[in-house]
Amino acid sequence: MIGRINAVLTLALVLCALALVNARYQARQLFIELGRAQSQARQLDIEWSQLQLDQSTLGKNARIEASARRDLNMVPLTPQRTQYLSLGGKK
Repeated sequence: MIGRINAVLTLALVLCALALVNARYQARQLFIELGRAQSQARQLDIEWSQLQLDQSTLGKNARIEASARRDLNMVPLTPQRTQYLSLGGKK
């Protein structure tokens, strides 16, 4: 009878030990995944900051005007070059 109780208790102890090993393994895996996620979050924050800086740089009026003059050969509008259209024109 005592031998049977010892066997049951030994089995319970082995099962508890295996459950503990499994729980620690899962905790390590989750900790590693957390570190990866935090690293990716930092990288995304850096990229977001860079994109905001790029957007503010690209959106400046002086840069847009310089690009229009250089790439599209556009010139500023002056009153001498303005043409007005009217609805009731001559026939």
